[in-house]
Amino acid sequence: MLALLQRIKDSNVTLKGDLDFVNNWPYFSLQPSEDHDQLTTTGPYAGTLSSFAAGTTLRTRYQHLLSPTPHSHPLNLWASDCPRVIETARYFTTGFFGFDWDSNEAAKLHIIPETPDLGANTLTPGDTCLKYRKDLLTGHDYGLIQLAKFRSTYLPAIAARFQAQNPGIRFTDGEIYSMQEMCGFELLVRGSSPWCGVFSHDEWLNFEYARDVIHYYRAGPGNRFGATMGWLWLNATAELLAREASPDAGRLFFSLVISGRRLTRTTSPAQNNSVHDGDIIPMLAALDLFPSQKHLPVTHRPKTRAWKTSQVVPMNGRVIFERLACRPSESEQQQHTSEHDYYIRINVNDGIVALPNCTSGPGSSCPLEEFLALVQRRGREVGDFREVCGLTDEAPSRITFLHQ
Repeated sequence: MLALLQRIKDSNVTLKGDLDFVNNWPYFSLQPSEDHDQLTTTGPYAGTLSSFAAGTTLRTRYQHLLSPTPHSHPLNLWASDCPRVIETARYFTTGFFGFDWDSNEAAKLHIIPETPDLGANTLTPGDTCLKYRKDLLTGHDYGLIQLAKFRSTYLPAIAARFQAQNPGIRFTDGEIYSMQEMCGFELLVRGSSPWCGVFSHDEWLNFEYARDVIHYYRAGPGNRFGATMGWLWLNATAELLAREASPDAGRLFFSLVISGRRLTRTTSPAQNNSVHDGDIIPMLAALDLFPSQKHLPVTHRPKTRAWKTSQVVPMNGRVIFERLACRPSESEQQQHTSEHDYYIRINVNDGIVALPNCTSGPGSSCPLEEFLALVQRRGREVGDFREVCGLTDEAPSRITFLHQ
């Protein structure tokens, strides 16, 4: 966007029509080189504020899981080694435990490198899956390839409108798409943006779908590496869910993803993970939570679809895995060997989403044993991480650093 603004300035053109505000529009950052890729700190939708609020919200909802002496059972946090990710984890924990969580040892933050040598033992498999990074056709860049195809179905009409209003300058598809992105970026920093009024409702629906396309094919169900990468964290979480299934483990274990940064919470002791938003989508692909009979088309915007990025991973979005402990009825107790039956329920942005073909539990939840079997079956279907990613047999094959 900065390059576009400079090009407009160098062209010595006074923009008219839909873009006339740009002539006097100040860019939302005074220090772009320092602010880009950082956690936002201003505006009503600031990343710092939403992370803190998420911690407070979940403290309110799940405070009954806390140890009465949290300093004796500290919350373990794992964050990938990126400044904004680490800050997200810190603000979330402050909202959950209060400002003195570090000094009173209520929680401990562990930093996991984002280096390619970690193999499967990572919070950021997109950095360690060699073939995913090097395959220019079906790897990481596949999302951009599919995005370009869909953008070509609606952006030329917008370009023609701008061209008619401003004959002295011609905009590319990429530049117009960046204008649409500016609406969201500026909204986060300032709370409002004139860019949001430039485009029609239908053009915004196309932009929404364009975001679906890029994420779906970059690391989601439409990418051949997506589910394989996401299964690593899904399996590690499933192992902890199974390990906690005992009468003294508390009534609920929850794993969650917040604002595109992964966070995991257990009973006591506890853990928490924080990574990039691009690592949420592979996990959902591994879980096959939003199945589609056909891949998303790139020739048109479908009337209905299961995959909507704006609903699955919005800003301050949450995906929570809840482990429910339910007492069997008196008539069922004779057939049980344990005091509780255990079930898994998935909460996506404060709405319960049933696992496909596993809804026999209370509230369409999934019996724990069936959930564990589902995860193992998906592991066989998506393939071994090292083999799919072209790593050596000496590379780590699973996540090992998560613990109670």
